[in-house]
Amino acid sequence: MAHGHKSNEKVVYVGDSRVKKGAGVQIPPDYTSYPGKSEAFIPNFLLKEWMVGCVVLVGFLVWTIAEPAPLGYPADPTNASFIPMPDWYFLFLYQFLKYPYVSQDYIVLGTMGIPAVLFGGLLLAPFLDTGKERRFYRRPIASSLMFLSLIAVVYLTVISWSHYTHQLEITNTIPEHHVREEKAREAVEKGQEPPSTVKKPAAPVAIVDAKDPAMDIVKAQCIGCHATDLKGQGSFPALTGVGDKYSKEELVEIVTNGKSGGMPEFGSKLSAEEIDQLTTWLAKQKAPAK
Repeated sequence: MAHGHKSNEKVVYVGDSRVKKGAGVQIPPDYTSYPGKSEAFIPNFLLKEWMVGCVVLVGFLVWTIAEPAPLGYPADPTNASFIPMPDWYFLFLYQFLKYPYVSQDYIVLGTMGIPAVLFGGLLLAPFLDTGKERRFYRRPIASSLMFLSLIAVVYLTVISWSHYTHQLEITNTIPEHHVREEKAREAVEKGQEPPSTVKKPAAPVAIVDAKDPAMDIVKAQCIGCHATDLKGQGSFPALTGVGDKYSKEELVEIVTNGKSGGMPEFGSKLSAEEIDQLTTWLAKQKAPAK
């Protein structure tokens, strides 16, 4: 830009104002336009990896919310027909651990050894694959391992689910969440509240006739094992409500001769009259009628 009106004054350009600004967005050339140069790992490349990881994680979380794992009934150790199944996104690991070479005597290899190799290889991938080529079809080793891992996960998941459905057909078992949904649907159709799978704790049973003279025998002989409130402790059951479980004759037999599981005999310690007085009182220990 010239200052003044003298024709011989030196012209100074700020920047390169002789070049007209092009229309549209001006995109700088890619780093590949400069031979021998590569993109900086920190922060350029690492930021891209983090962004891709966040997108994948959010997508997976949305998927798990849209297709949640079914909730079964509370654990019941007496249910021998129960078929354990993990959440659907762990089915491939569940199926993997069924194979003999990663279970039983090799369980440490299956649960710690192989996962350590896989995750270790993933962490070391930037150091093992140092080529500058970014196109996947020109990176045969890394691309082959990636596709092999994806195929293995899909295959193990499908096999695990097929085996589970086959077991349901063999045992003629209806999944718990299907039973729950059917009962809830029937309750709604009848205008009732859906049944709850949570077992409510039983209301405590009060002591009946606490002023009976038999309480002296109870305090002397029973509270050491059945607790001072007679609600039981450890392996010793509660005496409150015992009349709902046993009749007077059964109580006489148990008190006189004892019972396996820790109940001693009192036939040699108490008289027949005391046993009758005690068992009569125990037979009255029942829950109030509803």
